Amino acid sequence: MEVKSIPRLELIQVAEAVSREKSIEKEEVILAMEEAIQKAARSKYGLERDIRANIDRKNGSIDIAQFTEVVENIENELTQMTLQESERKNLNLTIGEFYKEFLPPIDFGRIAAQTAKQVISQKVREAERQRQYHEYKDRVGEIVVGTIKRVENHSVTIDLGRAEAIIKKDQMIPREQLKPGERLRCFIIEVTQETKGPQIFLSRASNQFLAALFTQEVPEIYDGIIEVKSVAREPGSRAKISAFSNDPSIDPVGACVGMRGSRVQAVVNELQGEKIEIIPWSDDPVSFVINALAPAVPSKVVMDEDAGRMEVVVPDDQLSLAIGRRGQNVRLASQLTNWFVDILTEAEESEKRQEEFSERSKIFIEALDIDDVIAHLMVSEGFVSVSDIAHASIDELVSIEGFDDDIASELSQRAKNFVTIEAERIENSLRKLKISDDLYNFEDLSKSSLLKLVENNIKTLNDLAELDSEELFNILGTNIFINEDDAGSVIMKAREHWFSDENLEN
Repeated sequence: MEVKSIPRLELIQVAEAVSREKSIEKEEVILAMEEAIQKAARSKYGLERDIRANIDRKNGSIDIAQFTEVVENIENELTQMTLQESERKNLNLTIGEFYKEFLPPIDFGRIAAQTAKQVISQKVREAERQRQYHEYKDRVGEIVVGTIKRVENHSVTIDLGRAEAIIKKDQMIPREQLKPGERLRCFIIEVTQETKGPQIFLSRASNQFLAALFTQEVPEIYDGIIEVKSVAREPGSRAKISAFSNDPSIDPVGACVGMRGSRVQAVVNELQGEKIEIIPWSDDPVSFVINALAPAVPSKVVMDEDAGRMEVVVPDDQLSLAIGRRGQNVRLASQLTNWFVDILTEAEESEKRQEEFSERSKIFIEALDIDDVIAHLMVSEGFVSVSDIAHASIDELVSIEGFDDDIASELSQRAKNFVTIEAERIENSLRKLKISDDLYNFEDLSKSSLLKLVENNIKTLNDLAELDSEELFNILGTNIFINEDDAGSVIMKAREHWFSDENLEN
């Protein structure tokens, strides 16, 4: 059968032009054209038929053909034929092969041409969206420069040239005045693929943006000689950044500041005057916290490693410096170091230690039936609870000045008896107050903490999960949690069964 073709070299030229304009592959455009021609041909010859179009990549000629599959049993007469029928037509085909019958060229009417145009436009848009997504999905964590296109109440649209991106309100620098047409540097924080196309989300408020700006301004950071270890920001107001030099001969703070402050000033100008402090990073937590609290100079630091907490004692005249305006300095220092920092004056620290000493002594006197002299000795030796005494060895207790084997053994036995009786009391109280099994078996809180919860009418794991971090922190206090975030992590643990239950339902 003679092949019918339409010489249309201009089709290839059009495909090349669209490819250049939209920055997509020429093959994608040609495939869209083929689909459009197929759709028009099926409208003319029958929607049920298997009609395919092919455009020659060299000369632009168009072939339109109907495909019929050879099968044993026909299910669709329009797209299938039996082996017997194939043999009658001398087609020399086997089961599973297709008979290709070329069709005459079609004359695109107004409706068909419009349909073809819509298909091509749609496919080109889809290809363009895919190109945008694949181009930007691997650029998360980079700084881009764009032009402000629209400013709305809750977001700003940025034209990146080859795509559009969005800055949500919570990712903007507070009080920054943005106007359409202005050039803006932003940080790519997320790229998602959605039905309406790729969504590129930008930020000017993230900690990573500040770190990326310093990477651009400081060659030593870009080269890996200096590392940005951590960043703490209150966008538009103040920021702290810790830096470490892998080369002992290079000062990390001086390198980041630059000659006459040129490097840090460039970053400050970009961030609308945000005050930036560069802190030397240290692997010694105490030194790092002291550095982070600058310009305040602490006189004493007490570290509780298990709780992730540091008590920093400062002279009375340094208190306002250490805390900062509205607590900003200590808050940023805590974020930068990842330690909970509690600021005390020397007078407050002395008063606090005296209160703790008295409270612990009182507990030991009542629990162990001992006099205040022995109780004071135990507190002075660093024992915090009766449980600490119960778990201490006899040799450890004998080493206390004035203690012999008899005193140590008696004290250890009394502590063990108290711990056992207290555990039984808590156990009985929990059962009497009808705690649920799921809350009773919750391993992230001690039984004494669970008793406090039950006494506050929190008797099931769901009751605990429904609390917010502030409520839980207020119930259990600082003896259990460092801060509300610490309490929040326990609540999230209690909520895990909600999500597992949802997965089971799905």
